Amino acid sequence: MAASLVISAPASGVGKTTLTLALARAWRNRGLNVQCFKSGPDYIDPAFHAAATGRASVNVDSWAMDRGTIAHLVSRGADADVVLAEGSMGLFDGVAARGVSGTGATADIAEMLGWPVVLVIDPSGQAQTAAAIAAGLRDYRPGVRLAGVVLNRVASPRHEDLV
Repeated sequence: MAASLVISAPASGVGKTTLTLALARAWRNRGLNVQCFKSGPDYIDPAFHAAATGRASVNVDSWAMDRGTIAHLVSRGADADVVLAEGSMGLFDGVAARGVSGTGATADIAEMLGWPVVLVIDPSGQAQTAAAIAAGLRDYRPGVRLAGVVLNRVASPRHEDLV
């Protein structure tokens, strides 16, 4: 399998789709074959993914799908140079009752596939608390590996230093 990343966040509206599309298009423009996936049931983001990559994006959902189905769908990225999976809502957000192979949380997919997570954090109205949120997400579930953090909507260089 290609180099793979899960793009997630503490919540919706933080910039997951923007980062996913920017990375997908930048890598495609560099001549790489990029395969996108979307965690959960969604049709809008996968349509954007397809426009950015030139390849159909595929939904994977731990609540509705068993591990074999997810593995089969993910195999569509076998010929890709880079795989990006865009999460839904917050990293650990799913339903209360476990489904077929998880709660539907993006973290289920990241852990199941062993793909590292890049968090998008919007520190608007925060400073050091944004780092505490990142640390909390990193440590919340041992099987989920954090690869990095992207800060979106940083107000100034001073704000960035405080975060």
